[in-house]
Amino acid sequence: MTVERYIRIVAGLFIMVSLALGIEESPVFVSRWALAFTAFVGLNLFQFGFTNFCPMAIILRKLGAKDGEACCPAQ
Repeated sequence: MTVERYIRIVAGLFIMVSLALGIEESPVFVSRWALAFTAFVGLNLFQFGFTNFCPMAIILRKLGAKDGEACCPAQ
């Protein structure tokens, strides 16, 4: 798997977990402040789209994850 796929998986997992912890109807509700983590992840993904800087990508590369190839390679 590539760095980009790992980022999508981890971001999706973080969002789902923080929503489960922050929504009062959830059986694992902790606090509404858990929704702040959802906002943090969303903001980080937003700025990553513009700046192409992501701390998670740096960590994943140091752990040995490979960068993705172009989605439409030249033929």
